[in-house]
Amino acid sequence: MTKDIKIVLDVDETPKNYYNLAADLPSALHPPLNPATKEPVNPSDLEVLFPKELIKQEVSRERYIPIPEEVRDALIKMGRPSPLFRASRLEKALKTPAKIYFKHEGLNPCGSHKPNTAIAQAYYNMKEGIENLTTETGAGQWGTALSYAGALFDLDVMVFMVRVSFEQKPYRKTIMETYGGEVFSSPSSRTDYGRSVLSKMPDTPGSLGIAISEAVELAAKDDKTHYALGSVLNHVMLHQTVIGQEVQKQLKMIEEEPDVLIGCIGGGSNFAGFSFPFLQDKIKKKMNYEIIAVEPSSCPSTTKGEYRYDFGDSAGLTPLLKMYTLGNQYVPPPDHAGGLRYHGMAPLVSSAINQGYAESVAYDQNEVFKASMLFAETEGIVAAPESAHAIKCCIDKAVECRKNKESKTIVFNLSGHGLMDLKGYEQYLKGML
Repeated sequence: MTKDIKIVLDVDETPKNYYNLAADLPSALHPPLNPATKEPVNPSDLEVLFPKELIKQEVSRERYIPIPEEVRDALIKMGRPSPLFRASRLEKALKTPAKIYFKHEGLNPCGSHKPNTAIAQAYYNMKEGIENLTTETGAGQWGTALSYAGALFDLDVMVFMVRVSFEQKPYRKTIMETYGGEVFSSPSSRTDYGRSVLSKMPDTPGSLGIAISEAVELAAKDDKTHYALGSVLNHVMLHQTVIGQEVQKQLKMIEEEPDVLIGCIGGGSNFAGFSFPFLQDKIKKKMNYEIIAVEPSSCPSTTKGEYRYDFGDSAGLTPLLKMYTLGNQYVPPPDHAGGLRYHGMAPLVSSAINQGYAESVAYDQNEVFKASMLFAETEGIVAAPESAHAIKCCIDKAVECRKNKESKTIVFNLSGHGLMDLKGYEQYLKGML
């Protein structure tokens, strides 16, 4: 057995600050625009949806922002720091000279990286006296995490779950309800926008853009209700950077320096959290990491989309964001990586790709499930279909190392487990995808 098969940090090593990539990007982010005036949004305009502290984080250019002790304690109780593993059996199966490591974000009770921001968002809303939160969820990981965080800070949570995932993953709904969340299939009859979509497209599989519109609509109507977003916005990317900061410490413990860093992207949060601390060194020309974002070919926002201003939702209720987008009316095919079925991409992730500090690739779901099967057979972990996109890219890079006889260190983020995604695995095994 390799002595560094599992790299564990003490709880004292849990990060005490969030890292803000906006402080180091050479070209400043384009501001969100008011859709009516096309002028930069006034931060106060966002107070109908978000607490003041999150708005400050959204527009901040400070490099490091302290993590509240109550939030940090809750993260530790949820399993931070998470372990870094060496995938030695996968290396052996691939006959590669590469070293493969993965950060396992699926070991906490919610099963993914999403509590890193859900806990923070619930905390800041609670501190401002908010009583209810609305949100969207794709595959259910985000809705699960926010439902848990709501219970932690005594907030009622209403979740609009994209219809195709609502039907594919029924036990996600059960988990959310167990944590106290109220869950609706989106589009729903609970909102004006949901009803309008159902009247025009009664058989639609739904999309994250539609679910966001429903959640925003309800939040905007009630002073005691705010909206919480699981990805895309700057403050969400910020909260997730605990992941990458831990990876840096873990690799330093075993005297490893990564050559390739890989994460899947839908809205961008797990990739951002994992890669942004490393991007800081790449921007400052300290290191020349190869940083790869992986998306589904069915929803290829960064590989085939346009880099322009677009709405973050389908109804056009949100500010306009400068990002890679397929258009806010795009409804992706109903594949099983529900968390990646988003028409746009986080402005920070989009900017990093546009400026050449990261690259992106796309895969179809059959080749992704094939890669995930090999990972399960060798490492014993059934990965979320979203996370499996990173596994597929990792395998391709490891095979490339074998062909080129290169000994590189490849690290990827395993953003969550797939134990609620077994319908997708069943269909793959039956040849039905």
